[in-house]
Amino acid sequence: MKKESLVVLKEAEITNNCPECYNRDMKLTFYQRHTHNRLFHRITAQVSSQIKCNKCDSVIYPVNWTDDIERIFDYYQKMVTPKASAVKFTALFYLLLVLLIALAGTGVYLYREGIIQV
Repeated sequence: MKKESLVVLKEAEITNNCPECYNRDMKLTFYQRHTHNRLFHRITAQVSSQIKCNKCDSVIYPVNWTDDIERIFDYYQKMVTPKASAVKFTALFYLLLVLLIALAGTGVYLYREGIIQV
């Protein structure tokens, strides 16, 4: 079971006019994708963004952006520093690794003692 989550890197209140309702209250949010699994947790390099109007609750897609919104977006995008891509292994991974090594070592020992014939 692979679970994905979006972790907020930066949020900014912007005062540009909303293309839908012309209100001056919008929020720009940058997210970074994290993947969780039973064996590892991975931080990916993928950074996504969303601009949402706080009054009409509509998401402003890049097709509807004005020049002012694009400039503000570019400014805040330069300020975002994502966490480095990394993989962190869980205790279950290390337990399975130790069991696999122990099983292989036992097989080699039994083969060398002559108990197991191939």
